[in-house]
Amino acid sequence: MNVSFIKQIKDLEREVLLKSVELDDDGDDFQFELDDFSTNEEIFAVSPRCVRCNTCVGECPVNAIEPANIFRMAKITDKCVKCEICIQTCPVSAIKLIDNSISYDHEDEREVIEYNLSNVSCAHRVIRMNDISIDYTVEDNNWDDCANLCPTNAFTMEFKEFFENLDMDLGIELIEDELYPYINEKMCIGCGACREISLNDFAVNLDRYIGPIIHSRLIEINHESCVNCYLCEENCPTGAIELVDGEVVLDNDKCIRCTECTNHCPVGALKRVEIE
Repeated sequence: MNVSFIKQIKDLEREVLLKSVELDDDGDDFQFELDDFSTNEEIFAVSPRCVRCNTCVGECPVNAIEPANIFRMAKITDKCVKCEICIQTCPVSAIKLIDNSISYDHEDEREVIEYNLSNVSCAHRVIRMNDISIDYTVEDNNWDDCANLCPTNAFTMEFKEFFENLDMDLGIELIEDELYPYINEKMCIGCGACREISLNDFAVNLDRYIGPIIHSRLIEINHESCVNCYLCEENCPTGAIELVDGEVVLDNDKCIRCTECTNHCPVGALKRVEIE
């Protein structure tokens, strides 16, 4: 996705003036001036492809994602530290990283603020289903929801004849014209949506493998610029940074390559950079 759009300066001026009126300012002395500027921001967004598996919730190192349920998608909260682990982990790539750039040039005759949104590609961890099974002795489970949210149609509802043709013994007596759940293991990707949204915690048993995080960035430290303020250590969400004998020491095994230390460093001694 690449989207560009503009906003007229006069429209922005009108909005600011209206806001000033809301603040009990009569606006008579209002003067609108805007200097040239350019800024970039990363936006993390959950798309409608979310299958409510909550894999992202379990893997988020800072508990920044509100769990999904049958009726709503997962939600990324303000606690997000932009480590990208949720993007790498989502089995169906429903979480997107969007680069949001905004710029204004007063010499542009159009007199506009320009916005540009573009998808940023990220590496993806290995997620593999090792084994999955259904406990057919579970009664009154919401099997239809499981089937509806399965991203690969591996989870389906079938009649008695289907299982008889496969010579499958479900351990229960099957009734004519009754639908029963079935998982095609060749199509299952191990997202865990069926297990997560089941009303019964034991309805679906899933054994899966989630591979290691793939780091495409690292934290670069300029020891000469460091002023030993301890803000990086105090704000690191995983305890990956310590000041030892007046020098920043970074534990790469604990570091999640987020932006907390870089955002809080007052002298720019810490910088997140792409690995070439």
